[in-house]
Amino acid sequence: MIEIGKRAAAGARLLADVGGTNVRLGWQGGAGAAIEHVQTLACDAHRDLGHALQRYLQHLDEAGAARPTQAALGVATAVLDDQIRLTNRDWAFSAQALHRQLELQRLVVLNDFTALALAIPALPEPDFWHVGGPAAGAPGPLAVIGPGTGLGVSGLVPQGDRQWIALQTEGGHVGLAPQNEREAALLARLRQRFGRVSAERVLSGPGLANLRQAIAELDGQALPAPCEPAAVLQQALAGEPGSAEALALFCALLGDVAGDLVLSLGARGGIYIGGGIVPRLGAERFMRSDFRARFEAKGRLAGYMHEVPSYVIASQEPPALLGASRAL
Repeated sequence: MIEIGKRAAAGARLLADVGGTNVRLGWQGGAGAAIEHVQTLACDAHRDLGHALQRYLQHLDEAGAARPTQAALGVATAVLDDQIRLTNRDWAFSAQALHRQLELQRLVVLNDFTALALAIPALPEPDFWHVGGPAAGAPGPLAVIGPGTGLGVSGLVPQGDRQWIALQTEGGHVGLAPQNEREAALLARLRQRFGRVSAERVLSGPGLANLRQAIAELDGQALPAPCEPAAVLQQALAGEPGSAEALALFCALLGDVAGDLVLSLGARGGIYIGGGIVPRLGAERFMRSDFRARFEAKGRLAGYMHEVPSYVIASQEPPALLGASRAL
């Protein structure tokens, strides 16, 4: 995480969740205030992040909102130094230069799933779907994962009374292991294409399309339509066999990776699933998938996993904006 400038309770805030496909933006009158003027801008419509933010600031001016003096940006990449480059979008920027360009007193830049993790303790109960395990977890860390344009991963570690440390990780790029012959054959196809098959290569929007294409290649079938993520998801929900298999495998492999994350973090408090794909499936459809069975299928640790609850973050407002505000 990068922090420029001193903390201040007063002053309007610009909040952003910067992904590979969209930039979600909001305005906050001050610490703890409601998040207003929420907009989603398509990345393809803007040459870079600075251009998108300037467009949003013009909207705030037209709406009569106070010009932000502080900003918190959750970005879909590792935030290691001043020069930041998105993983799944050809955007790059300097935090210091952006601080000057927007004439800010304070700027915080953090990983987008670190921001999402920070939001979890502040979200109301109706913003979660309980999709397996006990109603509540044991005290301890929480794990966060979410497929979207990429695969985001974070976690929350308790610190003192109702305080949390959010982790910045690149856990979406861990390796992926097949659990049966069919999966091994499909992942072998993807290895031929990518060299290394990380979790993000299948557990993301482009990953769903990768799975559908691998199924067609392995079975010697022509694809029924252009292999785009939205089309594959729509075909799967309509019952097209190859796309339905891709979605079923997607949910199963997500269970594998989510379970590994819980084991790695000791996240007995629960696994929280964000991102843009799983909420579109609906709670009932996701619960009918193999996600939970694969999540718990950890051999001698199956009993351990059985006691870890799983939730989908289904907030109507972009929850990472709330998390970004909590980072300021």
